[in-house]
Amino acid sequence: MTEPSPIIHVSKVSIHQGKLLVLRDLSFSVHPGEFVYVVGKTGSGKSSLLKMLYGDVPLADGKASVVNFDLNALKNKEVPQLRRKIGIVFQDFQLLADRSVDENLRFVLQATGWKGKSKMDYRIAEVLDWVGLKSKGFKFPWELSGGEQQRIVLARALLNEPQLILADEPTGNLDPETSLDILKLMRSISDAGTAILMATHEHDFLSSYPARTLRVKDGYVYGISPHNLPS
Repeated sequence: MTEPSPIIHVSKVSIHQGKLLVLRDLSFSVHPGEFVYVVGKTGSGKSSLLKMLYGDVPLADGKASVVNFDLNALKNKEVPQLRRKIGIVFQDFQLLADRSVDENLRFVLQATGWKGKSKMDYRIAEVLDWVGLKSKGFKFPWELSGGEQQRIVLARALLNEPQLILADEPTGNLDPETSLDILKLMRSISDAGTAILMATHEHDFLSSYPARTLRVKDGYVYGISPHNLPS
């Protein structure tokens, strides 16, 4: 049986932030439905790696593709098309405070080309049900707990049925119990077929819920065992 093509394929890539070389000689692949941790100290380059993958930071050299987009040839006008095929989850939620949950999600659907109120309403209800918050659509973000807001962010990431979710420290602002709930939800999303690349500093996750792990250190990325995480 032929192995499916990678969702992410990176080969000998270097990444700069301005004139600073952040990561070098970066090579790895992620396949459909795979869950992969990215670990490393603050400032090690985890966020730069994710930004490169969603078209926010250019490649300095090497080759990379994400959900069948060639990042070497990616034009500015094509970046929104790339981001429609991936979901992005941030640590600080980035929800619109002056709109309800339903309105936050409808805004994304409209911005990505959806038409028809009933179709959008159905999809919003679907993703809210998936994250366990179907009854919260009328609430405003400031009326929700941090864990609930991050579930809404995951619902937002799922709206366009992405092949890939990139999550940058999604539990960084949450207490340990809530963080674990969010991790379990993300693992269930991955089990349903969406690849997830999750940057995290929560090393406990790696032993409790092991998965393939990439470690960012000293400008390089290493594959490591979740049961033998170096300090």
